[in-house]
Amino acid sequence: MGRRIQVSVVGYNEDSCTKEAYDAAYRVGKAVAAKGGLVVCGGLGGVMEAVCKGARDGGGHSLGIVPSADAAQANLHCDVVVATGLGNARNFLVAYSGDAMVIVGGGAGTLIEAAAAYQAGKPVVAVRGTGGVADDLAGKFIDARRSSKVIDAAGPEAAVEKAIEEAGKGR
Repeated sequence: MGRRIQVSVVGYNEDSCTKEAYDAAYRVGKAVAAKGGLVVCGGLGGVMEAVCKGARDGGGHSLGIVPSADAAQANLHCDVVVATGLGNARNFLVAYSGDAMVIVGGGAGTLIEAAAAYQAGKPVVAVRGTGGVADDLAGKFIDARRSSKVIDAAGPEAAVEKAIEEAGKGR
């Protein structure tokens, strides 16, 4: 058995997370766990907390990459925490650590993470209907290079299915 597929999950922080996005992220976490993957996220609240909780409740695991040097900053559902002390620069670690990315809602930080994964040639899947960056990017090219579109998914489970399928092609 090789390394687990790592799915970076990005989206709203706790200040702007909607109930719909939180619920969708929870379902993403459960779906990643069901597929034997590992959730990678920014380790804080909102979508990050929900996806870690979903992964744990689904029998899986999560890695939280927090912006401060204090691992205690992570949400209580993270299984492994990387305390970076890098502030928002940790967004690149979240993007690069996944074999694929799933976007659930999101604002400016999510946009940075999505663009970093996109530029690195990683599959990026947006859960349509969760608002923010996910709805803005679903089915679109991020830039003029037009190497690939952000994959549009109608729901959390479909997003994970597509992310893992596309990540498997690059391994």
